[in-house]
Amino acid sequence: MKKLVMVLVLTVGLYGTAQTKSELQKHYEEFYNQMRLQGDVDGVINALTHLNVLSPSKERMDTLAYIYANDNQHLQALNTIGIEKLDTDSDLAVQVKAISLKALNQPKRALEQFEVLYQRNPNPYLAYELADLKIQVGDNAGASTNIEYGITNSKDDMRYAFYERQQPYDVPLKAAFLHLKGLVQFNTDKENIDTAIAIIDEALAIDPNFNLASLSKQALTARKQAPTEEPKQ
Repeated sequence: MKKLVMVLVLTVGLYGTAQTKSELQKHYEEFYNQMRLQGDVDGVINALTHLNVLSPSKERMDTLAYIYANDNQHLQALNTIGIEKLDTDSDLAVQVKAISLKALNQPKRALEQFEVLYQRNPNPYLAYELADLKIQVGDNAGASTNIEYGITNSKDDMRYAFYERQQPYDVPLKAAFLHLKGLVQFNTDKENIDTAIAIIDEALAIDPNFNLASLSKQALTARKQAPTEEPKQ
């Protein structure tokens, strides 16, 4: 009789726990939908975190990481899904890793993830990211390949955003590629500054308000005009 009572108690307890978990999951699913409607990012993160604890889901983890990254919480995004290069990662997970690693000034690791995205879906925007990162890590030959692809495949309506000024702005993607091409030219032949400036002038001809290209031209012009240091006796 005692055994029967114990079995009944355990059964009721497990049923109650299952019911509570189910109710909690339903609550946070409704909470998540409401936070999305209200545009409350912190609320959405809270809801997804609870749902992942109650019922772990790779897709939901990817979504949570994306929301962190989109809110410039890049460390939290990477803590959610890791930084490893995994063949099983969804496109969304790879994208989050790529942009978050780039934002955290990890160009070599970011480059690995952008390469995966490019292999899955080559396009001029990804080619630009690859070229930019390859310049940062000193791979000028690799950057040139991506730049030529980007210049050839950029459409007139494609634009790229820059944030080095207080007020963000965008320029035609082709102009952005020409700016990078000028930088690569300088990196590979520092004695031939005029050619690098001429390429950057092509970018400025497309968009005279391209601030970053103007700054690069000024720096190159100043370097060209700097007096040559006399050799020490």
